[in-house]
Amino acid sequence: MVIVMREDASEEQVQHVISRLIDMNFDIHRSTGVNNTVLGAIGEVHNIDKRNIEVLDGVSEVIRITHPYKLVGRTFQPDDTIISIKDVQIGGDEVVVMAGPCSVESASQIDAIAEVVKQAGAKILRGGAFKPRSSPYSFQGLGEKGLQLLRDAADRHGLLVVSEVMDKTKIPVLLEYADILQVGARNMQNYDLLRQLGKARKPVLLKRGLAATIEETLMSAEYLMAGGNYQVMLCERGIRTFENYTRNTMDISAIPVLQKLSHLPVIADPSHGTGIRNKVAPMARAAVAAGASGLMIEVHHDPDNAKSDGAQSLFPEQFAQLMRECEMIAQAIGKHLGQGAAK
Repeated sequence: MVIVMREDASEEQVQHVISRLIDMNFDIHRSTGVNNTVLGAIGEVHNIDKRNIEVLDGVSEVIRITHPYKLVGRTFQPDDTIISIKDVQIGGDEVVVMAGPCSVESASQIDAIAEVVKQAGAKILRGGAFKPRSSPYSFQGLGEKGLQLLRDAADRHGLLVVSEVMDKTKIPVLLEYADILQVGARNMQNYDLLRQLGKARKPVLLKRGLAATIEETLMSAEYLMAGGNYQVMLCERGIRTFENYTRNTMDISAIPVLQKLSHLPVIADPSHGTGIRNKVAPMARAAVAAGASGLMIEVHHDPDNAKSDGAQSLFPEQFAQLMRECEMIAQAIGKHLGQGAAK
């Protein structure tokens, strides 16, 4: 259930309510909104008379939550979550772009791509060091060496880093090099991994599973927040359907649906959502128009010779053009792509 404190509630009153809830065996998650403090009480509520809480000093109202996700929903936090990483804010008026290759291949490759995506206006460099591939014979990534190259290239060009964490044993090395830890589609319901990432204090980008419903996606995010990590982003990256003209079916409608149900930022990944280079830009434009807080785009300076996902990677000039187009769309709905977008 959710306890909404009055606007004039003192810190002493808030702490008293928290103490009473702990005595009732609830886990407490506190959120401070624009006007008041909201307490999320997670636990068994069937035998609790909410009037015993409503009469406490400083309490405005007590709301029972009926849906299974408690912390990611807007009942717990009605205001949008904005995740701040250095000078980048994700979830506000800026459409933040994450761009780079599917995988880090070499120092020269990642540095060349970092330069072009930065020049076009991207704020975050994406790249895989540990790659989950369908075939055991495909390129699996450079491991920690790849993370080092990714970090060095990002630092040289003033970018943040997002990279995928494959399992819980890789969390420490990702924490050392990455600013955002990505959970891939195949790991969306890897609950051991999610529990461990819930203890981390770095932002997590959670991708929707290959055939996951919206509620299942939100429940996976709930694992992260229940562990204490409130810096969570959701990512729509397409789902598997009966259609075979694209790699996946990009669910643009999921963006406004998720934004209505949850306060967490929603990122769109049209590269994996379509798997075909000439379909990426139309879906990226549509995602911005639908209100996405950010885009994740695969870009490669030589995609024909990329070691993974070259067919869905944009050429640098295509990416620069897309950034110009998305800037115009963002402005039309009251947002922007930030300073540095290619003119």
